[in-house]
Amino acid sequence: MKILMVLTSHDQLGDTGKKTGFWLEEFAAPYYVFKDAGAEITLASPAGGQPPLDPKSDAPDAQTESTERFKSDPEAQQALANTVKLAEVEAEDYDSVFYPGGHGPLWDLAESRDSIALLEAFAHANKPFGLVCHAPGVLRHVKAADGTPLVKGRTVTGFTNSEEAGVQLTDVVPFLVEDELKKLGARYEKGPDWGEFVVEDGNLVTGQNPASSEAAADALLTKLG
Repeated sequence: MKILMVLTSHDQLGDTGKKTGFWLEEFAAPYYVFKDAGAEITLASPAGGQPPLDPKSDAPDAQTESTERFKSDPEAQQALANTVKLAEVEAEDYDSVFYPGGHGPLWDLAESRDSIALLEAFAHANKPFGLVCHAPGVLRHVKAADGTPLVKGRTVTGFTNSEEAGVQLTDVVPFLVEDELKKLGARYEKGPDWGEFVVEDGNLVTGQNPASSEAAADALLTKLG
């Protein structure tokens, strides 16, 4: 079982002068779900090498069992420091792909031709794929085989408008995940802010927020059998 995980390379939080990147829990929890299931994991990012970590996800109040495990796991740290370039990745080499969130993906992965092509390849091959928190936003330009938005008519979730307001970044992000998914014709669903909420539609798995990352990975793993 070969699973690809795609992380952001973008580290600027709009024009605030602050840093962003990927969210640690959204990487660590799925990583260990897959690893403990015996999967062979490949990590990729647009620029390759070390993806930028959102500093807020490294704060004491954001730590979980999975993030603590990662911090004492030199092998995982080494893998993260040496992600392969997304442009060099072929969908046919993997059984599934998972996108952790953080705000970074809204800037780079959402507009990346390599990411769009990769996700279309997984979707058209009917392979399961998952995205959590802000990462469902990277589906904004991904098309189904008939040229319509991939998420049109499909049930999805992702970071809510109210959660974005809660972190006071509504006016900083390039687009709001909830609004964008609805605009594309998706059947957007959400649970309580900051609570675990995962939606499955065919081979597409989406999670609402950091608390949903482990459950989203579990759901993806179930689809892989």
